[in-house]
Amino acid sequence: ERKALPDHAFPAKSHLETEFAESFPFEETPDQAKAIAEVAADMEAPTPMDRIVVGDVGFGKTEVAMRAALKCAAGLRQAAVLVPTTVLADQHLRTFRARFAEYPIRVEGLSRFSTPAEQKAVLDGLRKGSVDVVVGTHRLLSPDVRFKDLGLVVVDEEHRFGVKDKERLKAMKARADVLTMSATPIPRTLHQGLSGLRDISLIQSAPTGRLPIVTEVRPYDERHVKAAIEAELARGGQVYYVHNKVRSLPAVVERLKALVPGARFVMGHGQMKADALEKAMWDFHKGEYDVLAASTIIESGLDIPTVNTLLVEDAQDFGLSQLYQLRGRIGRERRRATCVLYFPGDAATLKSLSEDGRRRLEALREFKDLGSGLGLAMRDLEIRGAGDLLGARQHGYINAVGVEYYSQLLESEVERLRGRRARLERAPAQVDLALPAFIPESTLPGDLERLRFYKRALDADEKGLDGLRRELTDLSGPLPPEVDNLFSVLALRRRASRRGVRAAAERSGRLELWLHSGVE
Repeated sequence: ERKALPDHAFPAKSHLETEFAESFPFEETPDQAKAIAEVAADMEAPTPMDRIVVGDVGFGKTEVAMRAALKCAAGLRQAAVLVPTTVLADQHLRTFRARFAEYPIRVEGLSRFSTPAEQKAVLDGLRKGSVDVVVGTHRLLSPDVRFKDLGLVVVDEEHRFGVKDKERLKAMKARADVLTMSATPIPRTLHQGLSGLRDISLIQSAPTGRLPIVTEVRPYDERHVKAAIEAELARGGQVYYVHNKVRSLPAVVERLKALVPGARFVMGHGQMKADALEKAMWDFHKGEYDVLAASTIIESGLDIPTVNTLLVEDAQDFGLSQLYQLRGRIGRERRRATCVLYFPGDAATLKSLSEDGRRRLEALREFKDLGSGLGLAMRDLEIRGAGDLLGARQHGYINAVGVEYYSQLLESEVERLRGRRARLERAPAQVDLALPAFIPESTLPGDLERLRFYKRALDADEKGLDGLRRELTDLSGPLPPEVDNLFSVLALRRRASRRGVRAAAERSGRLELWLHSGVE
Protein backbone atom coordinates (compact mmCIF):
# COMPACT_ATOMS: atom_id res chain seq x y z
CA GLU A 1 0.00 0.00 0.00
CA ARG A 2 2.85 2.39 0.85
CA LYS A 3 4.52 1.65 -2.47
CA ALA A 4 1.38 2.46 -4.44
CA LEU A 5 0.61 5.73 -2.62
CA PRO A 6 1.96 9.05 -3.94
CA ASP A 7 4.35 10.71 -1.49
CA HIS A 8 5.50 14.24 -0.75
CA ALA A 9 8.69 14.78 -2.78
CA PHE A 10 11.18 16.91 -0.87
CA PRO A 11 12.85 19.77 -2.79
CA ALA A 12 16.32 19.38 -4.32
CA LYS A 13 19.37 20.15 -2.17
CA SER A 14 19.06 23.57 -0.56
CA HIS A 15 21.69 26.08 0.53
CA LEU A 16 21.01 25.07 4.15
CA GLU A 17 21.79 21.42 3.35
CA THR A 18 25.02 22.38 1.57
CA GLU A 19 26.12 24.47 4.56
CA PHE A 20 25.21 21.64 6.97
CA ALA A 21 27.23 19.11 4.93
CA GLU A 22 30.25 21.43 4.85
CA SER A 23 30.12 21.82 8.64
CA PHE A 24 30.63 18.04 9.16
CA PRO A 25 33.88 17.95 11.20
CA PHE A 26 35.14 14.69 9.65
CA GLU A 27 35.94 13.54 6.15
CA GLU A 28 33.10 11.49 4.66
CA THR A 29 34.09 7.93 3.76
CA PRO A 30 33.19 6.89 0.17
CA ASP A 31 30.41 4.55 1.36
CA GLN A 32 29.01 7.19 3.72
CA ALA A 33 28.90 9.80 0.94
CA LYS A 34 27.14 7.29 -1.33
CA ALA A 35 24.55 6.44 1.37
CA ILE A 36 23.85 10.16 1.97
CA ALA A 37 23.31 10.69 -1.78
CA GLU A 38 21.02 7.63 -2.06
CA VAL A 39 18.87 8.77 0.87
CA ALA A 40 18.58 12.30 -0.58
CA ALA A 41 17.54 10.90 -3.98
CA ASP A 42 14.88 8.71 -2.31
CA MET A 43 13.48 11.69 -0.39
CA GLU A 44 13.28 13.78 -3.56
CA ALA A 45 11.34 11.02 -5.37
CA PRO A 46 7.52 11.04 -5.51
CA THR A 47 7.21 7.59 -3.85
CA PRO A 48 7.82 6.81 -0.14
CA MET A 49 11.39 5.93 0.84
CA ASP A 50 12.03 2.57 2.54
CA ARG A 51 15.82 2.24 2.84
CA ILE A 52 18.09 0.29 5.19
CA VAL A 53 21.54 1.70 5.94
CA VAL A 54 23.87 -1.09 7.09
CA GLY A 55 27.17 -0.10 8.68
CA ASP A 56 29.38 -0.97 11.63
CA VAL A 57 29.05 0.89 14.92
CA GLY A 58 30.97 4.17 14.57
CA PHE A 59 31.00 4.13 10.75
CA GLY A 60 28.80 7.22 10.38
CA LYS A 61 25.18 6.00 10.13
CA THR A 62 24.04 8.73 12.55
CA GLU A 63 25.36 11.46 10.24
CA VAL A 64 23.36 9.91 7.37
CA ALA A 65 20.26 10.12 9.58
CA MET A 66 21.00 13.73 10.57
CA ARG A 67 21.38 14.80 6.92
CA ALA A 68 17.98 13.21 6.21
CA ALA A 69 16.42 14.92 9.26
CA LEU A 70 17.78 18.29 8.11
CA LYS A 71 16.39 17.76 4.60
CA CYS A 72 13.01 16.94 6.14
CA ALA A 73 13.03 20.05 8.39
CA ALA A 74 14.20 22.25 5.50
CA GLY A 75 11.16 20.95 3.57
CA LEU A 76 8.94 22.16 6.47
CA ARG A 77 8.01 18.68 7.71
CA GLN A 78 8.80 16.83 10.95
CA ALA A 79 11.22 13.95 11.60
CA ALA A 80 10.97 11.24 14.28
CA VAL A 81 14.03 9.22 15.36
CA LEU A 82 13.02 5.98 17.09
CA VAL A 83 15.60 4.06 19.16
CA PRO A 84 15.31 0.89 21.29
CA THR A 85 16.66 2.09 24.66
CA THR A 86 16.35 5.13 26.91
CA VAL A 87 20.12 5.49 27.20
CA LEU A 88 20.51 5.50 23.41
CA ALA A 89 17.69 8.05 23.12
CA ASP A 90 19.53 10.33 25.53
CA GLN A 91 22.81 9.93 23.65
CA HIS A 92 21.21 10.56 20.24
CA LEU A 93 19.37 13.61 21.60
CA ARG A 94 22.67 15.14 22.77
CA THR A 95 24.34 14.29 19.43
CA PHE A 96 21.50 15.79 17.34
CA ARG A 97 21.30 18.94 19.47
CA ALA A 98 25.05 19.50 19.24
CA ARG A 99 25.03 19.00 15.45
CA PHE A 100 21.98 21.26 14.89
CA ALA A 101 23.01 23.93 17.44
CA GLU A 102 23.84 26.53 14.75
CA TYR A 103 20.70 25.89 12.69
CA PRO A 104 17.06 27.04 13.09
CA ILE A 105 15.84 23.53 13.96
CA ARG A 106 14.20 22.56 17.25
CA VAL A 107 15.24 19.10 18.50
CA GLU A 108 13.44 17.51 21.46
CA GLY A 109 13.44 14.12 23.24
CA LEU A 110 10.65 11.85 24.44
CA SER A 111 11.47 8.92 26.74
CA ARG A 112 11.12 7.84 30.37
CA PHE A 113 14.01 10.20 31.22
CA SER A 114 11.62 13.10 30.40
CA THR A 115 9.53 14.60 33.24
CA PRO A 116 5.72 14.83 32.78
CA ALA A 117 6.03 18.61 32.20
CA GLU A 118 8.76 18.09 29.58
CA GLN A 119 6.69 15.40 27.84
CA LYS A 120 3.63 17.68 27.73
CA ALA A 121 5.65 20.52 26.17
CA VAL A 122 7.11 18.18 23.51
CA LEU A 123 3.68 16.68 22.69
CA ASP A 124 2.24 20.19 22.26
CA GLY A 125 5.16 21.14 20.03
CA LEU A 126 4.68 18.07 17.83
CA ARG A 127 0.95 18.80 17.42
CA LYS A 128 1.54 22.46 16.60
CA GLY A 129 4.56 21.82 14.37
CA SER A 130 7.04 23.84 16.46
CA VAL A 131 9.18 20.73 17.12
CA ASP A 132 11.12 19.81 13.97
CA VAL A 133 12.95 16.67 15.12
CA VAL A 134 12.02 14.37 18.02
CA VAL A 135 14.26 11.60 19.35
CA GLY A 136 12.65 8.93 21.50
CA THR A 137 12.03 5.34 22.51
CA HIS A 138 8.80 3.37 21.97
CA ARG A 139 7.16 6.27 23.88
CA LEU A 140 6.93 7.91 20.42
CA LEU A 141 4.51 5.12 19.43
CA SER A 142 1.97 6.00 22.16
CA PRO A 143 -1.56 7.08 21.08
CA ASP A 144 -1.12 10.59 22.56
CA VAL A 145 1.78 11.38 20.19
CA ARG A 146 0.42 13.31 17.19
CA PHE A 147 2.43 15.13 14.54
CA LYS A 148 1.34 18.15 12.56
CA ASP A 149 3.12 16.86 9.43
CA LEU A 150 5.38 13.81 9.84
CA GLY A 151 7.73 13.48 6.85
CA LEU A 152 10.51 11.13 8.01
CA VAL A 153 10.80 8.18 10.41
CA VAL A 154 14.32 7.02 11.31
CA VAL A 155 14.45 3.63 13.08
CA ASP A 156 17.63 2.44 14.79
CA GLU A 157 17.94 -1.38 15.13
CA GLU A 158 14.31 -2.14 14.25
CA HIS A 159 14.67 -5.82 15.19
CA ARG A 160 14.98 -4.84 18.86
CA PHE A 161 11.39 -3.57 19.03
CA GLY A 162 8.52 -5.84 20.10
CA VAL A 163 5.63 -7.03 17.93
CA LYS A 164 3.16 -4.47 19.36
CA ASP A 165 5.66 -1.66 18.81
CA LYS A 166 6.16 -2.75 15.20
CA GLU A 167 2.39 -2.67 14.58
CA ARG A 168 2.22 0.92 15.87
CA LEU A 169 5.34 1.76 13.87
CA LYS A 170 3.63 0.48 10.73
CA ALA A 171 0.83 3.03 11.23
CA MET A 172 3.38 5.82 11.83
CA LYS A 173 5.22 4.89 8.60
CA ALA A 174 2.07 4.97 6.43
CA ARG A 175 2.79 8.22 4.55
CA ALA A 176 6.30 9.12 5.72
CA ASP A 177 9.73 8.32 4.31
CA VAL A 178 11.40 5.55 6.33
CA LEU A 179 15.12 5.15 7.03
CA THR A 180 16.24 2.09 9.03
CA MET A 181 19.76 1.79 10.47
CA SER A 182 21.47 -1.45 11.48
CA ALA A 183 25.00 -2.60 12.34
CA THR A 184 24.40 -6.30 11.75
CA PRO A 185 21.22 -6.88 9.73
CA ILE A 186 19.26 -9.93 10.83
CA PRO A 187 18.54 -12.57 8.14
CA ARG A 188 15.04 -11.24 7.48
CA THR A 189 16.49 -7.76 6.79
CA LEU A 190 18.97 -9.33 4.37
CA HIS A 191 16.05 -11.12 2.67
CA GLN A 192 14.24 -7.82 2.26
CA GLY A 193 17.32 -6.27 0.68
CA LEU A 194 17.84 -9.34 -1.52
CA SER A 195 14.25 -9.49 -2.70
CA GLY A 196 13.85 -5.78 -3.38
CA LEU A 197 11.26 -5.25 -0.63
CA ARG A 198 13.58 -2.51 0.66
CA ASP A 199 16.49 -0.54 -0.78
CA ILE A 200 19.83 -1.07 0.96
CA SER A 201 22.93 1.12 1.42
CA LEU A 202 26.15 -0.43 2.74
CA ILE A 203 28.74 1.56 4.72
CA GLN A 204 31.77 -0.73 4.81
CA SER A 205 34.66 1.76 4.55
CA ALA A 206 36.21 2.50 7.96
CA PRO A 207 36.82 6.04 9.26
CA THR A 208 40.44 7.22 8.88
CA GLY A 209 42.72 6.00 11.67
CA ARG A 210 40.30 3.44 13.14
CA LEU A 211 42.06 0.25 14.36
CA PRO A 212 40.55 -3.28 14.36
CA ILE A 213 39.55 -4.64 17.78
CA VAL A 214 41.64 -7.49 19.23
CA THR A 215 39.15 -10.30 20.01
CA GLU A 216 39.95 -13.20 22.36
CA VAL A 217 37.71 -16.21 23.03
CA ARG A 218 38.77 -18.13 26.14
CA PRO A 219 37.55 -20.03 29.25
CA TYR A 220 36.64 -17.80 32.20
CA ASP A 221 39.62 -17.21 34.51
CA GLU A 222 39.58 -14.67 37.37
CA ARG A 223 43.34 -14.09 37.03
CA HIS A 224 42.83 -13.11 33.38
CA VAL A 225 39.91 -10.79 34.29
CA LYS A 226 42.08 -9.09 36.95
CA ALA A 227 45.00 -8.69 34.52
CA ALA A 228 42.76 -7.29 31.73
CA ILE A 229 41.16 -4.67 34.02
CA GLU A 230 44.50 -3.62 35.52
CA ALA A 231 46.12 -3.33 32.07
CA GLU A 232 43.38 -0.95 30.82
CA LEU A 233 43.44 1.16 33.96
CA ALA A 234 47.25 1.41 33.74
CA ARG A 235 46.93 3.23 30.40
CA GLY A 236 44.28 5.60 31.78
CA GLY A 237 41.27 3.88 30.20
CA GLN A 238 37.95 2.41 31.37
CA VAL A 239 36.33 -1.04 31.15
CA TYR A 240 32.91 -2.53 30.33
CA TYR A 241 32.16 -5.80 32.14
CA VAL A 242 29.01 -7.47 30.78
CA HIS A 243 27.03 -9.92 32.93
CA ASN A 244 23.52 -10.36 31.56
CA LYS A 245 21.74 -11.76 34.66
CA VAL A 246 20.36 -8.75 36.51
CA ARG A 247 19.59 -10.71 39.69
CA SER A 248 23.20 -11.82 40.20
CA LEU A 249 24.83 -8.60 38.93
CA PRO A 250 25.31 -7.06 42.45
CA ALA A 251 27.18 -10.22 43.57
CA VAL A 252 29.36 -10.00 40.45
CA VAL A 253 30.25 -6.38 41.30
CA GLU A 254 31.29 -7.42 44.83
CA ARG A 255 33.40 -10.25 43.41
CA LEU A 256 35.14 -7.84 41.01
CA LYS A 257 35.78 -5.32 43.81
CA ALA A 258 37.56 -8.04 45.78
CA LEU A 259 39.50 -9.05 42.68
CA VAL A 260 40.69 -5.52 41.78
CA PRO A 261 40.43 -3.52 45.04
CA GLY A 262 42.00 -0.37 43.59
CA ALA A 263 39.34 0.06 40.86
CA ARG A 264 36.12 2.10 41.15
CA PHE A 265 33.02 0.10 40.07
CA VAL A 266 29.50 1.19 39.12
CA MET A 267 26.53 -0.95 38.07
CA GLY A 268 23.97 -0.37 35.30
CA HIS A 269 20.98 -2.37 34.03
CA GLY A 270 17.57 -1.78 32.48
CA GLN A 271 15.56 -2.50 35.64
CA MET A 272 17.06 0.45 37.54
CA LYS A 273 15.02 3.61 38.03
CA ALA A 274 15.54 6.07 35.17
CA ASP A 275 17.28 8.76 37.22
CA ALA A 276 19.59 6.24 38.98
CA LEU A 277 20.57 4.64 35.64
CA GLU A 278 21.18 8.02 34.03
CA LYS A 279 23.35 9.12 36.96
CA ALA A 280 25.39 5.89 36.85
CA MET A 281 25.95 6.19 33.09
CA TRP A 282 26.95 9.85 33.11
CA ASP A 283 29.16 9.51 36.20
CA PHE A 284 30.98 6.73 34.34
CA HIS A 285 31.09 8.91 31.20
CA LYS A 286 32.71 11.72 33.23
CA GLY A 287 35.42 9.32 34.50
CA GLU A 288 34.24 9.07 38.10
CA TYR A 289 34.31 5.25 37.82
CA ASP A 290 36.78 2.87 36.16
CA VAL A 291 34.58 -0.17 35.45
CA LEU A 292 30.91 -0.30 34.42
CA ALA A 293 29.47 -3.72 35.28
CA ALA A 294 26.30 -3.91 33.22
CA SER A 295 23.70 -5.95 31.42
CA THR A 296 23.35 -5.62 27.64
CA ILE A 297 21.91 -2.13 28.13
CA ILE A 298 25.30 -0.90 26.89
CA GLU A 299 24.67 -2.72 23.56
CA SER A 300 23.11 0.38 22.04
CA GLY A 301 24.20 3.92 22.46
CA LEU A 302 26.91 4.39 25.03
CA ASP A 303 29.67 6.12 23.10
CA ILE A 304 32.62 6.72 25.45
CA PRO A 305 36.03 7.05 23.73
CA THR A 306 38.02 6.21 26.89
CA VAL A 307 36.48 2.69 27.15
CA ASN A 308 38.72 0.32 25.22
CA THR A 309 38.38 -3.00 27.04
CA LEU A 310 35.21 -5.15 26.96
CA LEU A 311 34.89 -8.34 29.05
CA VAL A 312 31.82 -10.52 28.40
CA GLU A 313 30.84 -13.34 30.76
CA ASP A 314 29.03 -16.43 29.34
CA ALA A 315 29.43 -15.09 25.81
CA GLN A 316 28.10 -18.35 24.33
CA ASP A 317 24.58 -17.36 25.49
CA PHE A 318 24.47 -14.20 23.33
CA GLY A 319 23.32 -13.89 19.72
CA LEU A 320 25.90 -13.10 17.06
CA SER A 321 24.56 -9.64 16.22
CA GLN A 322 24.27 -8.87 19.97
CA LEU A 323 27.94 -9.75 20.56
CA TYR A 324 28.92 -7.69 17.54
CA GLN A 325 26.96 -4.68 18.81
CA LEU A 326 28.59 -5.01 22.23
CA ARG A 327 32.05 -5.16 20.68
CA GLY A 328 31.23 -2.03 18.68
CA ARG A 329 30.99 -0.06 21.93
CA ILE A 330 34.80 0.02 22.19
CA GLY A 331 37.60 1.05 19.83
CA ARG A 332 35.96 4.33 18.82
CA GLU A 333 39.27 6.24 18.93
CA ARG A 334 42.76 5.59 17.54
CA ARG A 335 43.74 3.44 20.51
CA ARG A 336 43.91 -0.36 20.18
CA ALA A 337 40.89 -1.96 21.90
CA THR A 338 40.48 -5.47 23.33
CA CYS A 339 37.34 -7.62 23.57
CA VAL A 340 37.46 -10.85 25.63
CA LEU A 341 34.58 -13.32 25.25
CA TYR A 342 34.57 -15.75 28.18
CA PHE A 343 32.80 -19.10 28.10
CA PRO A 344 32.36 -21.30 31.24
CA GLY A 345 35.68 -22.02 32.92
CA ASP A 346 34.97 -25.74 33.26
CA ALA A 347 34.77 -26.07 29.46
CA ALA A 348 38.23 -27.12 28.32
CA THR A 349 37.58 -26.17 24.70
CA LEU A 350 34.89 -24.52 22.60
CA LYS A 351 33.85 -28.02 21.47
CA SER A 352 32.09 -28.57 24.81
CA LEU A 353 29.59 -25.80 23.95
CA SER A 354 26.48 -26.18 21.80
CA GLU A 355 27.29 -26.22 18.08
CA ASP A 356 25.55 -22.88 17.43
CA GLY A 357 27.19 -21.23 20.46
CA ARG A 358 30.63 -22.44 19.37
CA ARG A 359 30.15 -21.30 15.78
CA ARG A 360 28.97 -17.85 16.93
CA LEU A 361 32.10 -17.32 19.04
CA GLU A 362 34.37 -18.64 16.29
CA ALA A 363 32.69 -16.32 13.77
CA LEU A 364 33.24 -13.28 15.98
CA ARG A 365 36.90 -14.22 16.44
CA GLU A 366 37.23 -14.66 12.66
CA PHE A 367 35.47 -11.40 11.69
CA LYS A 368 37.71 -8.99 13.56
CA ASP A 369 38.35 -6.60 10.65
CA LEU A 370 36.67 -3.20 10.46
CA GLY A 371 33.45 -3.16 8.45
CA SER A 372 32.77 -6.87 8.95
CA GLY A 373 29.16 -6.50 10.17
CA LEU A 374 27.67 -7.63 6.86
CA GLY A 375 30.07 -10.60 6.78
CA LEU A 376 28.83 -11.59 10.24
CA ALA A 377 25.22 -11.31 9.10
CA MET A 378 26.05 -13.61 6.16
CA ARG A 379 27.70 -16.08 8.56
CA ASP A 380 24.62 -15.87 10.79
CA LEU A 381 22.57 -16.95 7.76
CA GLU A 382 24.95 -19.88 7.22
CA ILE A 383 24.84 -20.87 10.92
CA ARG A 384 21.04 -20.89 10.79
CA GLY A 385 21.20 -22.96 7.59
CA ALA A 386 20.08 -22.67 4.00
CA GLY A 387 16.48 -22.90 5.15
CA ASP A 388 16.53 -19.17 5.91
CA LEU A 389 17.44 -18.40 2.31
CA LEU A 390 15.13 -21.01 0.80
CA GLY A 391 12.05 -19.95 2.71
CA ALA A 392 11.75 -22.88 5.11
CA ARG A 393 12.68 -21.24 8.42
CA GLN A 394 11.67 -17.62 8.70
CA HIS A 395 9.22 -15.81 10.98
CA GLY A 396 5.64 -14.60 10.79
CA TYR A 397 3.58 -14.37 7.60
CA ILE A 398 6.62 -14.11 5.33
CA ASN A 399 7.72 -17.47 6.69
CA ALA A 400 4.38 -19.09 6.05
CA VAL A 401 4.64 -18.46 2.31
CA GLY A 402 8.38 -17.87 1.67
CA VAL A 403 10.07 -14.60 0.81
CA GLU A 404 9.78 -14.95 -2.99
CA TYR A 405 6.04 -15.62 -2.95
CA TYR A 406 5.59 -12.87 -0.37
CA SER A 407 7.34 -10.50 -2.79
CA GLN A 408 4.94 -11.65 -5.54
CA LEU A 409 1.95 -11.03 -3.25
CA LEU A 410 3.19 -7.52 -2.49
CA GLU A 411 3.75 -6.70 -6.17
CA SER A 412 0.32 -8.09 -7.02
CA GLU A 413 -1.32 -5.94 -4.33
CA VAL A 414 0.56 -2.84 -5.54
CA GLU A 415 -0.69 -3.48 -9.08
CA ARG A 416 -4.26 -3.94 -7.77
CA LEU A 417 -4.10 -0.64 -5.86
CA ARG A 418 -2.90 1.04 -9.05
CA GLY A 419 -5.87 -0.38 -10.92
CA ARG A 420 -3.92 -2.96 -12.91
CA ARG A 421 -4.29 -6.74 -13.09
CA ALA A 422 -1.32 -8.86 -12.05
CA ARG A 423 -0.56 -12.49 -12.74
CA LEU A 424 0.24 -14.36 -9.51
CA GLU A 425 2.14 -17.61 -9.78
CA ARG A 426 1.79 -20.46 -7.28
CA ALA A 427 4.17 -20.18 -4.32
CA PRO A 428 7.52 -21.91 -4.91
CA ALA A 429 8.06 -25.08 -2.90
CA GLN A 430 9.78 -24.72 0.45
CA VAL A 431 12.69 -27.13 0.90
CA ASP A 432 14.24 -27.97 4.26
CA LEU A 433 16.99 -30.59 4.02
CA ALA A 434 19.63 -31.40 6.64
CA LEU A 435 22.65 -30.60 4.52
CA PRO A 436 24.98 -27.59 4.15
CA ALA A 437 23.90 -25.58 1.11
CA PHE A 438 25.51 -22.14 0.79
CA ILE A 439 28.29 -20.20 -0.99
CA PRO A 440 31.39 -20.03 1.26
CA GLU A 441 33.59 -16.98 1.41
CA SER A 442 36.45 -18.96 -0.18
CA THR A 443 34.34 -19.38 -3.36
CA LEU A 444 33.02 -15.81 -3.59
CA PRO A 445 34.89 -13.48 -1.17
CA GLY A 446 32.81 -10.27 -1.46
CA ASP A 447 29.78 -10.06 0.84
CA LEU A 448 27.81 -8.01 -1.66
CA GLU A 449 28.82 -10.33 -4.50
CA ARG A 450 27.46 -13.32 -2.57
CA LEU A 451 24.21 -11.45 -1.79
CA ARG A 452 23.70 -10.67 -5.47
CA PHE A 453 24.51 -14.23 -6.51
CA TYR A 454 22.04 -15.66 -3.99
CA LYS A 455 19.38 -13.32 -5.38
CA ARG A 456 20.08 -14.42 -8.97
CA ALA A 457 20.03 -18.10 -7.94
CA LEU A 458 16.72 -17.73 -6.10
CA ASP A 459 15.16 -16.09 -9.18
CA ALA A 460 16.58 -18.51 -11.79
CA ASP A 461 14.78 -21.39 -13.52
CA GLU A 462 16.54 -24.75 -14.05
CA LYS A 463 18.25 -23.61 -17.26
CA GLY A 464 19.33 -20.41 -15.54
CA LEU A 465 20.75 -22.42 -12.62
CA ASP A 466 22.94 -24.43 -15.04
CA GLY A 467 24.24 -21.14 -16.46
CA LEU A 468 24.96 -19.75 -12.98
CA ARG A 469 26.81 -22.95 -12.03
CA ARG A 470 29.04 -22.61 -15.12
CA GLU A 471 29.58 -18.90 -14.40
CA LEU A 472 30.64 -19.58 -10.80
CA THR A 473 32.93 -22.44 -11.88
CA ASP A 474 34.62 -20.18 -14.46
CA LEU A 475 35.04 -17.52 -11.79
CA SER A 476 36.19 -19.64 -8.83
CA GLY A 477 37.29 -23.03 -10.15
CA PRO A 478 35.87 -26.41 -8.97
CA LEU A 479 32.91 -25.86 -6.67
CA PRO A 480 32.93 -27.22 -3.08
CA PRO A 481 30.19 -29.64 -1.91
CA GLU A 482 28.19 -26.85 -0.17
CA VAL A 483 27.72 -25.00 -3.48
CA ASP A 484 26.85 -28.21 -5.36
CA ASN A 485 24.24 -28.86 -2.67
CA LEU A 486 22.84 -25.35 -3.08
CA PHE A 487 22.34 -25.75 -6.84
CA SER A 488 20.86 -29.24 -6.36
CA VAL A 489 18.39 -28.01 -3.73
CA LEU A 490 17.34 -25.05 -5.89
CA ALA A 491 16.82 -27.32 -8.92
CA LEU A 492 14.85 -29.77 -6.77
CA ARG A 493 12.75 -26.86 -5.56
CA ARG A 494 11.88 -25.82 -9.11
CA ARG A 495 10.92 -29.37 -10.12
CA ALA A 496 8.87 -29.86 -6.95
CA SER A 497 6.99 -26.60 -7.59
CA ARG A 498 6.03 -27.73 -11.11
CA ARG A 499 4.61 -30.97 -9.71
CA GLY A 500 2.40 -29.27 -7.13
CA VAL A 501 4.60 -29.81 -4.09
CA ARG A 502 4.08 -27.08 -1.46
CA ALA A 503 6.90 -28.13 0.90
CA ALA A 504 9.52 -30.85 1.34
CA ALA A 505 11.29 -31.47 4.65
CA GLU A 506 13.71 -34.04 6.00
CA ARG A 507 12.54 -35.44 9.35
CA SER A 508 14.48 -38.19 11.18
CA GLY A 509 16.05 -39.48 7.98
CA ARG A 510 12.76 -39.50 6.03
CA LEU A 511 11.52 -37.05 3.40
CA GLU A 512 8.02 -35.66 4.01
CA LEU A 513 6.06 -33.91 1.23
CA TRP A 514 3.10 -31.50 1.46
CA LEU A 515 1.06 -30.99 -1.73
CA HIS A 516 -1.11 -28.07 -2.86
CA SER A 517 -4.86 -28.73 -2.66
CA GLY A 518 -6.17 -30.57 -5.73
CA VAL A 519 -2.82 -32.25 -6.47
CA GLU A 520 -2.73 -36.06 -6.39
